[in-house]
Amino acid sequence: MNKAFVKENEGGDDDEELSPTLRLPPGSKNYMTRRGYNVLREELDHLVRVERPKMVETVAWAASNGDRSENGDYIYGKKRLREIDRRIRFLIKRIESADVVDPERQQGIDQVFFGATVTITDLDGGNEQRWQIVGVDEADASAGRISWISPLARALLKAREGDVVRFMSPAGMRELEVAAIQYE
Repeated sequence: MNKAFVKENEGGDDDEELSPTLRLPPGSKNYMTRRGYNVLREELDHLVRVERPKMVETVAWAASNGDRSENGDYIYGKKRLREIDRRIRFLIKRIESADVVDPERQQGIDQVFFGATVTITDLDGGNEQRWQIVGVDEADASAGRISWISPLARALLKAREGDVVRFMSPAGMRELEVAAIQYE
């Protein structure tokens, strides 16, 4: 069948293509910090105002060169345009479903909730680590931000300073003590 008559994504649900770390649990909200929300908005704005128009211009130029079937610029440009459009749809969906939580306005700051920056001590080795619990789209372990749906974050939620929490890590069962809780 000709590609022109086949829809790329019949269901229209881009979540099926997401890595498991970016999928939200069914029925849950898309919690996000203000910083994470702003990063997604900036990316969407950049794609819509800069990247997409530039790529449309490139594809139009390549199309004007004649035979499209062997035109690398045209073929790559169309592919890149589909990728940009897919990312735009994803960002719009994520932004529309976002439930922005301001960590500084959190009540009950003696407990760990979304947005908290938690300092933990490993009871086995005494290593101290600091993690901020953030939304799925803004998690970055190298920057000290973990998703609220990660096993560590789920174990820390509702804990207080001095509490010992247990969770199953890839290395096995771990026990951690909550040393400090901050909302920044």
